[in-house]
Amino acid sequence: MSAVVVLDIGKTNVKLALIDHAGTLLAERRRPNAPLRQGPYPHHDTEGIWHWMLSTLAEFAGMAHVEAIVPVTHGATAALVDDAGLVLPVPDYEHDPAAAPAAYLAVRPAYAETRSPRLPAGLNLGRQLAWLAQAQPAAFARARHILMYPQYWAWRLCGIAAGEVTSLGCHTDLWDPQRQQYSSLVAKMGWQPLLPPLRRAWDTLGTILPALAAQTGLPASCRIVCGIHDSNASLLRHLGGDATPAVLSTGTWVIAAAPGRRLDGLREEFDMLANTSALGQPVPCMRFMGGREFAELAGSRPAAFHTTALQRIVCSGTYALPGFAGAGGPFAGRHGSIVGPAPVNDAERSALATLYLALMSDYCLDALGAGDDVVVEGSFTGNPYFAPLLAALRPGRRVAVTDDASGTTCGGWMLAHWGRVPAVRANVAQPLPLEGLAAYRLAWLSRLG
Repeated sequence: MSAVVVLDIGKTNVKLALIDHAGTLLAERRRPNAPLRQGPYPHHDTEGIWHWMLSTLAEFAGMAHVEAIVPVTHGATAALVDDAGLVLPVPDYEHDPAAAPAAYLAVRPAYAETRSPRLPAGLNLGRQLAWLAQAQPAAFARARHILMYPQYWAWRLCGIAAGEVTSLGCHTDLWDPQRQQYSSLVAKMGWQPLLPPLRRAWDTLGTILPALAAQTGLPASCRIVCGIHDSNASLLRHLGGDATPAVLSTGTWVIAAAPGRRLDGLREEFDMLANTSALGQPVPCMRFMGGREFAELAGSRPAAFHTTALQRIVCSGTYALPGFAGAGGPFAGRHGSIVGPAPVNDAERSALATLYLALMSDYCLDALGAGDDVVVEGSFTGNPYFAPLLAALRPGRRVAVTDDASGTTCGGWMLAHWGRVPAVRANVAQPLPLEGLAAYRLAWLSRLG
């Protein structure tokens, strides 16, 4: 049978998904995505991912006729390459560049131009690149291309260099979302010659390199699609309709997106930003590192819990106040705390963590002025209490949950079959009937200061 492979590189895990022509998942493989600490700075294990990917592609080649490969990755990441490969390791955006912030701030465009908030560590890609140019001038000078992370993997597979707006427009400081063009930073830094021609996320760049086809057993005709930023992949199937819902893309990062809303309500100090959709539209967004915060609150192996645990948390007046990740979000710089009686067991810790995620998501949606309808995508769809809690916090509003635990994979499939939308069901969440939840929400908000 004919199938598509989606390479989904998230901050925590890397996945390869084999999906048939109808959109049905045939097989999935995954590996941890831990940065490497040796070398000049913490960086992504691109060679480890590459060898694992080729081995898995060989396995998939025995299961289906793979007609296309689509790369989907997290943002704030780029690769500097020459004709032979990387000239420098790909930095981990959680690494704080050592370059003096004042030097970068002197050239960084205003928020009104880029709608890219000033972020910690390397979350503003422009700061990463400026630091590399300063700290590694000889290697930087050898670079022929600056490739956004999805397009780096496409380049390795087919040899064609391309740029694409969803990764360029993801709090990089490199993109002007209102004019849909490079920001003034690109000209100031002289980076324009290094940025390859822009292509659409669904464009086929070429076919797999012959040596890779021979190594993996993939057909020589296997197309390599340009690729996309992961939260924009989750957004993709919700665009273009008469009433576009707000989309909550969940995983390591929780990203609330409000397509069609105005940009003038965005506030830099709350980590509100404008992403750019695959269709070239500015999309108001707000996010927090929800998956990481859940792990901090619930532990590495969250316990199962029941509604009674949530009710005890609410009745006891136990509040988790942001933030627990230390990387961006509306409360960046604040240290998380638990106020009130501490949870007494693992079940209550997991219940408190879930309640915290729902409160933070509700906060972000309200700050964006998101409409009545919300669709939850991604890993939180596997938490049976998250969406019902969110629905209870937003009375009278529709909260739907897709039956696809990875909106990114679905979006990747769509790029390979551009013009088709897969038949993925969205189930409306019923509000969880917790006594005192409305008052608890107001009390939580009042404690935010």
